[in-house]
Amino acid sequence: MENYKPYTILNAAMSLDGKIASKSRDSKISSEKDLLRVHKLRSEVDAIMIGINTAINDDPLLTARYGYNAKPIRVIVDSNVRIRKDSRIVKSSKEIKTILAIAENNIDKARELEEHGIEVIAIGEHKVDLKRLLSILYSKNIKSLMLEGGGELNWSMLYNGLVDEIIISIAPLIIGGRDAITLVEGDGFTSINSCIRLHLKDVIRIDDEVIVRYNVINNINQKSFY
Repeated sequence: MENYKPYTILNAAMSLDGKIASKSRDSKISSEKDLLRVHKLRSEVDAIMIGINTAINDDPLLTARYGYNAKPIRVIVDSNVRIRKDSRIVKSSKEIKTILAIAENNIDKARELEEHGIEVIAIGEHKVDLKRLLSILYSKNIKSLMLEGGGELNWSMLYNGLVDEIIISIAPLIIGGRDAITLVEGDGFTSINSCIRLHLKDVIRIDDEVIVRYNVINNINQKSFY
């Protein structure tokens, strides 16, 4: 199954200068109208994926307020099992299907979380193997996946060729700050020629926000989700 993966959409809201959170980790960037769009998209996918930093900083519930699928599967990438036992994700994991992807060397640390109803997938010796993880998700009938970052996970997913589409809401804000989180963190590419290339599919204006939608053109999946 390693050649198969969910169709993956990276969705985010960022400021005009590319920040998805301030230096104090305030990430409330989207307007109410944009949040309607986000929750509709959540309801249309099989699962939502976030990294552990987003889980810790935002303590999200990751449900959809609108649409037919109010409780998509939640996938948390957490190599070192840092998720808090009192987080909203853990507290609601018996009602909402939740998958915690961890590194194999931390399997003992995750035993208690299984008692909360969380499915633990240990894959990758010291760090989650994202390619193998997405293959496993596909085998679990997760055919569409919404990636909600943050910056480090966005980089890892993009670098490994696992993102098919990118939808970004650009807010009329300048946040600034060298310690503020950008849309994509990680090591970055050393040359422009090696960068990931995108194809613009759509541009929508909502009041002062602009929503841009791109296909990732150098990827293994080229079909449209919609």
